[in-house]
Amino acid sequence: MFEILKSFESKFGSLKKKGLRIEGLSMIDPKRKKHVIMISKPFLFDNRQLPKVFEGLEIKSKIEGGLPEEFKIEKEAIKKDYLWAPNKFEKFVDRCSEDIKKQFGNPNMSRQEMLDALAFGSFEEHKKKTKTLIAEGKIPAISLN
Repeated sequence: MFEILKSFESKFGSLKKKGLRIEGLSMIDPKRKKHVIMISKPFLFDNRQLPKVFEGLEIKSKIEGGLPEEFKIEKEAIKKDYLWAPNKFEKFVDRCSEDIKKQFGNPNMSRQEMLDALAFGSFEEHKKKTKTLIAEGKIPAISLN
């Protein structure tokens, strides 16, 4: 398993310059002996550059540093709001597109590319997953517009 981690580090280690931190292996389910590769990254990170699974291990990530104002939730609203609501990504991209293009070094980046980069690799997949989570009652019913 450590060979997989070393392989991951050699393949994606260049992303450390963009804020990626590879934290190592973590066991998330001791009964099934399920391991994942843990990483952390800044909010402004092009998630399309990382796989969701690498050589059979899921990649689990956390955001390091602060979040933009669109993603801040008041304590009393936590049960009524969803931190990663798709419309928050859209508002952020609409407000900060020039900064995002600069951060990613791509002045010709489209709105859809920015949304994909920020919303875990695929904005449309994120929207579908959000609708499913709402239907299953796992997150609050929120407006997707």
